[in-house]
Amino acid sequence: MPCRACLLLPGVLLALVLFDLSAASPLADSTATTESSCNFGMAKGDPTRSCMVPVPQGCVVAFLPGTTRPWSNISKGGATTCRFNDKETDWKTRITGTCGKCTSFQCTARFGVMFDCSQRK
Repeated sequence: MPCRACLLLPGVLLALVLFDLSAASPLADSTATTESSCNFGMAKGDPTRSCMVPVPQGCVVAFLPGTTRPWSNISKGGATTCRFNDKETDWKTRITGTCGKCTSFQCTARFGVMFDCSQRK
């Protein structure tokens, strides 16, 4: 005979997920309307590698709500170090992400930036 609690568990979990989603509210200070990113992969021993995040026409970099910091993120996998390149990034027309040498079997990188396109015509 199946466990009654086991039969109810999927429904309870779904209700909890839906409750959490309904409690989420949009960020009031945010006007970001789109995200742009660049990605790449590297094999072990590959040297420094870079990519440019495209800036959508008519858009400006959005700021993290309540700050003056660009709304951006870096996701990486493997043994490498990644950052936005200060010398090649002006946060207006050029945004470049750079990772150092890959020292694990493989490495991946994703550089994402949120943009405010509310003034685009």
